[in-house]
Amino acid sequence: MNDALIRLTATEAVTLLQRREVSPLELIDAAEARIAAVEPQVNALPTLCLERARDHAKRLMAGQGRGLEGKAGWLAGLPVTIKDLTDVAGVRTTYGSPLFKDHVPKESHPLVRRIEAHGGVVIGKSNTPEFGAGGSTFNEVFGRTRNPWNTALTCGGSTGGGAVSLATGEAWLAQGSDHGGSLRRPATYCGVVGLRPSPGRVTRGTVNNLFSPLSVQGPMARTVPDLALFLDAMAGWCPLDPLTYDAPARSYGEAVASAEAERPRRVAFTADFSGQLPVDRETRALCREAVRAFEAMGCVVEEFAPDLGQLGEAFLILRSQSFVVDREAQLAAHRALLKPDIIWNTERGLKATPSQLAWADRERAAFYRRMAALFARYDVFVTPGAATPAFDVMLRNPETIAGVKLENYMAGSMINAALTLAGCPAVAVPCGFDQYGRPVGLQIAAPPRRDEIALQAAALFEQASGLGKRVPIDPRSGQVPPAEAA
Repeated sequence: MNDALIRLTATEAVTLLQRREVSPLELIDAAEARIAAVEPQVNALPTLCLERARDHAKRLMAGQGRGLEGKAGWLAGLPVTIKDLTDVAGVRTTYGSPLFKDHVPKESHPLVRRIEAHGGVVIGKSNTPEFGAGGSTFNEVFGRTRNPWNTALTCGGSTGGGAVSLATGEAWLAQGSDHGGSLRRPATYCGVVGLRPSPGRVTRGTVNNLFSPLSVQGPMARTVPDLALFLDAMAGWCPLDPLTYDAPARSYGEAVASAEAERPRRVAFTADFSGQLPVDRETRALCREAVRAFEAMGCVVEEFAPDLGQLGEAFLILRSQSFVVDREAQLAAHRALLKPDIIWNTERGLKATPSQLAWADRERAAFYRRMAALFARYDVFVTPGAATPAFDVMLRNPETIAGVKLENYMAGSMINAALTLAGCPAVAVPCGFDQYGRPVGLQIAAPPRRDEIALQAAALFEQASGLGKRVPIDPRSGQVPPAEAA
């Protein structure tokens, strides 16, 4: 019974919950058994709160806390995981940092409160790099999270634990965050789906960078309809976040259900931004072949990419300023307890001049205008979901991509970060496997605030590929494949 329950999609499980054919307590029990079976191999959910979850489930079953029942995004008692950057009241929340290894918040983050009000039941905290900085999920508090397709490989970062919890069947939905690809790259590496929503679509609640659109909160799931369901549970105006706006009149779940009738007419695809970014050769080939599925649907697919200009440098300048806001005081007081990536980002930001900041904003604005011109011609913009498949779990980042040596740990993330700077919603969806059995995915982007368009296109592709049925899986051991030559 437990095995059958963990293999349900989130939408299937919610339907059974609504019909009272299964109870939230049964799903919690199934998740607990699955976590016990796979966690020693992957280390995705280092902190569990199962008794808290059962208490919440019992309240829901007694008819309490069901004020949003029947509304879009109602989860009806479905177990979910929350990234360890996001506070859950009474549950150890470390942010992956030794500075907060014993931290237990008294209040939940506004997004957690929203999810719980929609009937989501929190069963645990998913592992993350320290303060979410890094493309591989490890920290000094809980150690490394491993990829279930090959436990010698990374699951990506920074929502790595969330992606693994889905791919292994520990949970049905996972909350995460994304700055330079933190929902999209782990989803790609682990064969699940992740959405970076438009800035303001989901509350960030308590962050200090309230007026910056770079970092967002968002959903991760096993299928695109599940992703839409979780986005509906998250979306809406929040008085604590000035960028937020009202939930759409038509739910994202309804939009995805109508995807067939509203398919994109014109699709722009690039494997590597016309050679401007290094991308693994086999990844380029697999994605180029996969995008042809849109042609089979009757869409026009053309290879096109906007000029990136010097967007990589602009991104590092703007990103580093967010580290100054968040980490300047900690760098001064606790430098020895911060990992090198945190120090590098923060010090880079402290050294930036006003002229450099102004230049970065101008560069971002110019790229946004080029992306706006792209969307005036095409409905969606498709790229690989990551520049390379999953790499050695013991590395902070791949040393090279397609034979190109990376100058810093963010250099391999620009295929995702470019869309961050353009304010685009972007869905990572599986598209196949490389010769070593590593998942490869597409990144499907739409114009800002048109999240439903990206979700619809991703749903159509997922249906055509059939890859949404490949998870959950049992963790598999393996070897680290050789790095690809130029």
